[in-house]
Amino acid sequence: MSAADASPFAAFGYRDYRLLQSAKIASVIGVQMQSVAVGLQVKDLTHRALDLGFVGLMQFLPFVALSLAAGHVADRFDRRRVLAICHGSVALVSLALCANARSGGGGVAPIYALLLLFGTARVFAGPAAQSMLPNLVAKEHFGNAVAWSSALWQACTIVGPAIGGFLYALGAASVYATSAALSASSMTLVLLMRPREIARKSEPATLRTLFAGVRFVWKKKLILGSITLDLFAVLFGGAVALLPIFADRLGVGPIGFGVLRSAPAVGAACTAIALAFRPLRRRSGAWMFACVGIFGVATVGFGLSTSFALSLAMLAITGAVDMVSVAVRQTLVQIETPDEMRGRVSAVNLVFVGASNELGEFESGVTAEWLGPVRAVVAGGVGTVLVVLACAGLFPELRKVDRLGS
Repeated sequence: MSAADASPFAAFGYRDYRLLQSAKIASVIGVQMQSVAVGLQVKDLTHRALDLGFVGLMQFLPFVALSLAAGHVADRFDRRRVLAICHGSVALVSLALCANARSGGGGVAPIYALLLLFGTARVFAGPAAQSMLPNLVAKEHFGNAVAWSSALWQACTIVGPAIGGFLYALGAASVYATSAALSASSMTLVLLMRPREIARKSEPATLRTLFAGVRFVWKKKLILGSITLDLFAVLFGGAVALLPIFADRLGVGPIGFGVLRSAPAVGAACTAIALAFRPLRRRSGAWMFACVGIFGVATVGFGLSTSFALSLAMLAITGAVDMVSVAVRQTLVQIETPDEMRGRVSAVNLVFVGASNELGEFESGVTAEWLGPVRAVVAGGVGTVLVVLACAGLFPELRKVDRLGS
């Protein structure tokens, strides 16, 4: 391989990869803006931590009900068209949220109903997008592509909440309208892609094929261990749903909340760029366990903090170390899975990891209602550390992973 091929920018030489990442940029910024607006709108309407938890639950339920079907759709149909339809559906949901915000009535029930539709679009988009990536770049550039894809995603999660917090000062409707325009742009960019066709078996939709991804993951202990570790770490250690409450506790307004929401992404983006230039060479599994443990400790620090600056630092650390775990997991899942199974395995991965964000938000809301926000976040951080210790014993194969892809 030449020096140019080894460059961290090598993956950007692929046209469809660039289009997919451009679509992701627009989509993630829009979704993050919308997430900020929903959280602040629900808080303003009810002032209850439990209702913020229901925001996550409404988005989680479609993952439980439809993830396996979504994986099967990604393996049977044109992934590009599936992804484009999902982006278009998200745009329509954002427009409906905009109309609801302008009407000023109905309370939180219409918001929850629209979040169910939003979660449904996301559950079908996830497997289609993830399983497309390995076919857009050469195998020798795949790890590089994952790192830069993650860096772009994290950069968008920095920009999105900050823009969302700023625009929310003008009204929730302005945030939703902007999000709808960005999702429509994502749909257009995806439709411009012309990915190479991969011959795949067209398997009928049966219970056997539907659960094939689950069986595959169960047999592949490296994949099972990596997504299990992330599931429980995010489930117990996530404090994102409670950030509106902590923003009030720290004495900052909507803009300060947007900055808090962006802090984990700042740390994650810096780590992703570092990994793109200097990927993990040795002891990848050990690094993953160590970083998830640090995630738990930093979560405890955030929960106990009464300083805005210290809270930002703790959140940035959680994002930085989580990025290492994400890079290891995503690489293992894609490299260890054949193309004809990637949709269904990606769906299982999303149930374990992607949906755990929303379920974690619900868990945070419930425990905050019981224990109070500070105790809930501290307990979650301690729980994350205990999960790391348990998974280290249950999945020794993952702990011993050295070079990724070797």
